Amino acid sequence: MRPELTMRPPQTLPELLSRGESDSPAIVCPDASVLTYSQLRSEVERLTNRLSFLGASPGDRIALVLPNGPAAAIAFLAAASYGCAAPLNPRYRESEFRFYLKDLGARILIGGQDGSSEAARAAAEPSTLVLSLSGSPGGMRLDSYARLNASAVGGKAGAPVGGLSDHEEAPSDDTALVLHTSGTTSRPKIVPIRQRNLALSAVNIAASLQLTDRDRSMNVMPLFHIHGLLAGLLAPLAAGGSVACTEGFDAFRFFTQLGVLRPSFFTAVPTMHQMLLTRAEAHKAAARNAGLRFVRSSSAPLPSPVMTRLGELFEAPVIEAYGMTEATHQMCSNPLPPAPAKVRSVGLPTGIELAILDESDRPLPPWGRGEVAVKGGTVIGGYENNPEANQTAFTSGWFRTGDEGYLDADGYLFLTGRLKEQINRGGEKISPLEVDEVLLSHPSVTEAVTFAAPHDKLGEEPAAAVVTSESVELSEGELREFLAERLAAFKVPRKIVFLESLPKGPTGKLQRIGLAEQLGLTD
Repeated sequence: MRPELTMRPPQTLPELLSRGESDSPAIVCPDASVLTYSQLRSEVERLTNRLSFLGASPGDRIALVLPNGPAAAIAFLAAASYGCAAPLNPRYRESEFRFYLKDLGARILIGGQDGSSEAARAAAEPSTLVLSLSGSPGGMRLDSYARLNASAVGGKAGAPVGGLSDHEEAPSDDTALVLHTSGTTSRPKIVPIRQRNLALSAVNIAASLQLTDRDRSMNVMPLFHIHGLLAGLLAPLAAGGSVACTEGFDAFRFFTQLGVLRPSFFTAVPTMHQMLLTRAEAHKAAARNAGLRFVRSSSAPLPSPVMTRLGELFEAPVIEAYGMTEATHQMCSNPLPPAPAKVRSVGLPTGIELAILDESDRPLPPWGRGEVAVKGGTVIGGYENNPEANQTAFTSGWFRTGDEGYLDADGYLFLTGRLKEQINRGGEKISPLEVDEVLLSHPSVTEAVTFAAPHDKLGEEPAAAVVTSESVELSEGELREFLAERLAAFKVPRKIVFLESLPKGPTGKLQRIGLAEQLGLTD
């Protein structure tokens, strides 16, 4: 490992990227071609210069709507180094893109080469510069779709790449990344993550996994998700290692990719792990011969039987971690051998302070059940433009996660459930009230409540109960089709129950918790 990797942690993303040896591999493409650190730094600089030449300013919010792969990774690194990256799920509908782009105040959208995409149509505002990313890593190009849009921010559509710009490196307190996280309100909260949050979290994850410049991740997580961005991409780079950027998770190609890309680990959500196990019988030799140093799981609870079977399949330790967007992903992780990894535990705090609080913000002793709370350098200072949420979540210097759990005598965290009503569909977070709003926009729906229903592989999935206008016939299929036109597929309830009236609590509020059982959807 390079001596400077043991010095003070990087304070910014550009500092983090400067740590890799110039000739060492940094980004590995799906065909196993490689970008060295020198080439990666040059490519990031070229793209940031291009953004500057087109009229983008440091700090501008840059929405990224790109398929997984090395191009998306490099575009994120450039956007977060120069301005503020805002990666969005490419599966969103036009109306969802329109909401998120407006809510974020995105001045730039970087998409693929299809100018008629839903994201591009949603960004059809005079103040938005819509750019297409083309070419292959090492020779990527940003071009404007519309001269009108380009001139609105002072750039020149189709202009050649300019010379080196004189823009200064972003200060450590600048916001480098913004993500939305769903909560118990219909409006998703904006999570602003600073340069120093990103850099420190990447270093903390690398340290907890004992990553070195010899390690390589195979990133199968989406690069609009904090899990993929931090554990899959930035943590290996923080250690001077490399990242094999796949085109996304594909259970049918996964074991072949292991042999081609030769990673030392991969990180995924439990749903992905379970899909791999369904194909394990035909790929035992490939899994064993991959020589993985460990397998990591995060973003949702990993069932113990799945952990055991994964370990047996890959003949490697399975490390479960616990993270949240507000803490720049990882808060806890089980350690690697020879330290003990405790079954059903999400491990020990990694670079942050953690406590179990009672309702009065008082830390509880070991084994006491309460709300998990954290503080430290990777925890954000608060949600953007949301004082009500900040008052609830950030109290007495702690960020209250909304999760319930306890610490054992050794300081290992065990989670016992979520206090929030948020639906966690295999790591994809869904706000019930966001779905409610769309349901209630149907002319025949008078009442609606969305809630979590159990799922044997995903943990949870959204379900809904609705009341329709009298004398109106509306089928479940018709209503789901209506939702599918306005919501990403993972947000559409798989089961919709029609009722004469919705169950309500003593104060008249809709009761989501326990509704799946009450309606007989738990079998």
